[in-house]
Amino acid sequence: MSLPAPNWTAQDIVAHLRSIGTMENRTGMARFGINTATALGIGNADLRPLARKVKRNHERALALWDSGIREARLMAAFTGEPKKIGIEECRRWAGDFDSWEIVDTVSDLFVDTPFWRQLVEEFAADQREFVRRTAFAMLAWAAVHLKKEPDTTFQGDLPLIESHSRDERNFVRKAVNWALRQIGKRSMSLHGPALALANRLANSTDKTARWLGKDAVKELSHAKTHERLVARKI
Repeated sequence: MSLPAPNWTAQDIVAHLRSIGTMENRTGMARFGINTATALGIGNADLRPLARKVKRNHERALALWDSGIREARLMAAFTGEPKKIGIEECRRWAGDFDSWEIVDTVSDLFVDTPFWRQLVEEFAADQREFVRRTAFAMLAWAAVHLKKEPDTTFQGDLPLIESHSRDERNFVRKAVNWALRQIGKRSMSLHGPALALANRLANSTDKTARWLGKDAVKELSHAKTHERLVARKI
């Protein structure tokens, strides 16, 4: 087979992936709670360089996703085109989510779509664990990557975080916590409101909300967090 290049098809990529996967890697993934049912055993250290070589291609990304293979779906997320993927395609992909790792990787792609806000609202209201996780993973990524988005957008998301802070499901609560921490670290103007919410949750009678709040307070109150925010403001 030729070296990885932009003209590679989905079939070419899958064939290459099958040739480099290892059982040892699959075993290691399982220890981190990754669903390995369709995994070939390839880490991101190999997938990301491959994605850079084959470059973005919307139609090919859809075909990679439809293969159902873990690594192919990660490649779909790495090489998809956020300005071309449609909202119904995003909904369909979300319906296939079966692992926190897939959720978090695809959420980074979804954040760059023009309708990302709509997806956050829809997915947060969805009862499925991995779909709801997607909403908060998207908020976490957006707080980091969407530099031009006004802080008021994220301050407006704090009530959404609070309303789901009692969802005790592991993959949801961790994503809600992640979103709160990332919003609080985005800017000085968001730090105060996020920390106030974290403190309120830390004093909740609900054990999930209390864990979430205490963990967020610990990071948002750390001296290094404050130092980074002050340095960013200068």
